[in-house]
Formats: sequence, structure tokens, C-alpha cells
Amino acid sequence: MDYALACLVGAVGLVGLAILATAIRIVQEYERLVVFRLGRCVGERGPGLVLLIPFIDRGMKVDLRELVREIPHQTSITLDNAPIAIDFIWYFKVVDASQSVLQVGNFEAAAQGMATTTLRSVIGGIPLDDVLSQRDHINQMLRVKLDEVTERWGVKVTNVEIREIIPPREVQDAMNRQMTAERVRRAVVTESQGQREAAVNVADGEKQAAILKADGDKQANILRAEGDRQSQLLRAEGFAAALDRIYDIAQTVDHKTMTLQYFETLKEMGTSPATKFIFPMEFTNLLENFIKKTE
Repeated sequence: MDYALACLVGAVGLVGLAILATAIRIVQEYERLVVFRLGRCVGERGPGLVLLIPFIDRGMKVDLRELVREIPHQTSITLDNAPIAIDFIWYFKVVDASQSVLQVGNFEAAAQGMATTTLRSVIGGIPLDDVLSQRDHINQMLRVKLDEVTERWGVKVTNVEIREIIPPREVQDAMNRQMTAERVRRAVVTESQGQREAAVNVADGEKQAAILKADGDKQANILRAEGDRQSQLLRAEGFAAALDRIYDIAQTVDHKTMTLQYFETLKEMGTSPATKFIFPMEFTNLLENFIKKTE
């Protein structure tokens, strides 16, 4: 009897602990507990310790953190009928825990399906060139369209980022050829600009050198002319001084001295092989005066 009573008490205790465990819920700071009482939503609870009425209340936890999900490669057709594969990631957070539970069974799966269909819809209205060059615009369009759908679920789409766009093989080959041609064009333009700048620099250097050479020649000619002028002035001054000296000395020379000078000249003429001699008339006059004075 005591053993059976003990077993009964133990069983009741275990049931009580089980009921207590289901009645006590710990809700984290980033979570909310949506409570249903007899099937009716009575609101959100948490964070912290939340007590539920056993067998009457049922709680569903909802994560309020911003989450990220990946959408794998999806094949889409552009406006100009080019098939491309695109994958992207999208960021979202629950802003209304009750609506995320009441309005949709699994909002993540629903949002992922909506994201793929929205992607095809957006890409279908854009040409291939714009898809490859306007990622930011496509990201914005996807975010707006997804947010319009998920808003009624109490979910906010915060960002959408396209990670990779894979165009058809022939388009990739054409893009590679275009990129190669563009690089060749840039190289040719850069080379031509370099040659033009080099030619301009060479011409400018030659111009400056010619200017400097002309200026140097000018200065040299001026200095040379100045030197010649100074030299001529010095020669003229020397010649004038010599003439003045000769004139001063000539004033002191008498007839005898001049006659003796003529005699000396006659002596030098006598040694000459010439047979004809010309005497100035002044010589005879000097000779007569010399003879008279010697007598």
C-alpha cells in the first residue's frame, strides 16, 4: 500500500513538473512569444519569464532579428529574350510578431517563393544591357516589390543584393571581345597622347634652346662689337698720341737734321739694285742750305 501510494505521488509530481514546464517559458531579448488562448490570439509576451495557463495557452516564438536568406540561381528571360541566371540575397526582419504568425503559415518559405517570381517579373521588363549595368536599380526594384508583399505579413524587407549574373555563353564572348577592343582603344589613345605630349615637349625644348642660343649670340655680338669699338678707340687714341708726339718732336728738328736724315736715306737707296732714283725738290733746297751753312 505504501509503495503504491509512493508511486502515485511520484507520478503526480512528474505530471505536475511537466505541466509546470509547459507553463513557464523563457523569452530572449530578441524574441517575442505570440500567445494563443483557446485558439484565440491574446497578444505578444516577452522578453523574460512568461507564464502560460497549462492546456489553455499555447505560445509561438518569433525571432525579431534581421535575418538574411539566399535565393539560389534562377533562370530569367530579359526583355530582349536573353536567358540569364541570377542569384541574390535578401535581408528582412519581423516588425509585427503577431501578423507574421497569423497572416502566413511560413513567411520565410512564402517570401522566398515571392522573391523568385518577383525576380523573373523585374528581369523580364529590362533589356540585357541594363541588367548587366544597373544592379543598384534592380536591387531597389526587388526590395520595393518584395516589401509591398511582405508588409501585410508584418515583415520588413531591408535590403536586396544581387550577387552574380551569368549571361549566355555567346553574350560572354561578345562582352570579352568588346572589353578587349575597349582596352586596345584606350591603349592606342594613351600612346597617341603620350607621343603628342612628347612631341610638344621636344618642340618646346627646341624652341627654348633656339631662344637661348639666339640670346647668347646676341649677347656675344654685342660684347664683340663693344670690344671692337673699345679696341678701335684705343688704337685711334694711340695713333693720335703718336701723331701728337711726332708733331711735337718735328717742331724741334732743324734743317741740318732733316738733311742728315735725307743723306741716310740716300745711303740706303745706294745699296738698292735700282738704277733710277727720284729726289724731291725739297731735298735740293735743304742741300743748298746745308752747303751754305757749312761754308
